[in-house]
Amino acid sequence: MKGVKRTRVDEGVLDHLLGLGSSKIGFYAEVKQKIQELEAANLGLRTKKSELQAVFDAIGDGIIIYDANGIVQHRNHVVPRFFPEETLVGKSCRAIFHPELSADPGSCPVGQALKGKSVQMSFSLARVGGKDRFYDISATPIEDPSGRNRALLFIRDVTEKRQQEIQLLQSEKMSSIGVLAAGVAHEINNPLTSIAGYAEALVRRFREDPGVVDDRRLDDFPHYLDVIVREAYRCKGIIDSLLSFSRRSDGHLGLVDVNRIIMEVLELVFLKARHEKIEIREDLCPDLPLVQGDAAALRQVFMNLVMNALQAVEEDGAVEISSILEGAEVTVRIQDSGAGISTEVLEQIWTPFFTTKEVGQGSGLGLAVSYNIVKKHAGEIEVESKEGEGSQFTVRLPACQEN
Repeated sequence: MKGVKRTRVDEGVLDHLLGLGSSKIGFYAEVKQKIQELEAANLGLRTKKSELQAVFDAIGDGIIIYDANGIVQHRNHVVPRFFPEETLVGKSCRAIFHPELSADPGSCPVGQALKGKSVQMSFSLARVGGKDRFYDISATPIEDPSGRNRALLFIRDVTEKRQQEIQLLQSEKMSSIGVLAAGVAHEINNPLTSIAGYAEALVRRFREDPGVVDDRRLDDFPHYLDVIVREAYRCKGIIDSLLSFSRRSDGHLGLVDVNRIIMEVLELVFLKARHEKIEIREDLCPDLPLVQGDAAALRQVFMNLVMNALQAVEEDGAVEISSILEGAEVTVRIQDSGAGISTEVLEQIWTPFFTTKEVGQGSGLGLAVSYNIVKKHAGEIEVESKEGEGSQFTVRLPACQEN
């Protein structure tokens, strides 16, 4: 309306007139505002929690949070793949890192983190089947609301990486010893040939020259010469193994029947096994596909493995040889009932010249040469053993695909 003058109402005066400053209406309005603020804050917290949980679950490493007493509080979905039972909520860090000890031995990463130290370490555990699994651990202290330290652990399974490193190291070792063998073998072979040749000539002279045969002072000489000849040829055999080890096989490559090779090897060792009262059992797959390779070289591999198995068992023991097609691989397993192999020896078993046999009983080249041959055939050779339970060697070779 024209001519009407509008007046500005003071909000404080209006609240007073309405009684909002002192009445229940004002109190409820204030409570409602606080509730709205809390709901907004709670929504923000839920959002942050969802984001953190998504990040927690998206990390490819296993994550465990231990409380100030070393008890599992939280774990992400990766951890149960590694330690399904040992990391259940409420479990102690002992379950993984020192199950046999009730107190922290000082090397426990959880214990170190609870003391305020950040640590990184690697450790291995024997899992199902006796195969070791390797893990990298990173432990970091985090403070809880009361000011005490908790432990945040990141666990990564590096078994495949570690196995690749071991294989690479073994390949480099094989390459180095191969270069050394090639140089040394040729230098030693020539004088050994001369020693053996002259010793054999003297043996013939002792047999054919009546004047020498009748000389009683020389009665022991033929025996000495036989020893010289025998040991010289034994050394030449080692040199030949070194040369075979150091160079690519010149043998004919073709289709190889692994079962046939195994049977040929078993025929050669049959008398030895019978004499020593060792039972040999074979379980060969009748429809085993052929493999592409050097038959002579593969025969050497299986001869080495079978002989090692026979030497590992005592009287009334047993050696079992089996073959089977697994996927695209021909797999041969040679298992013995011997005393097994210690962990320390197992780590060095493929090393050239390493042997636990008595002097004169082995050169320590058999397994190294076998490893080299199998690798050249694009295959794998593995060993599983426990002291007191025998050993099992497994050879895997790519099967030829049928046309």
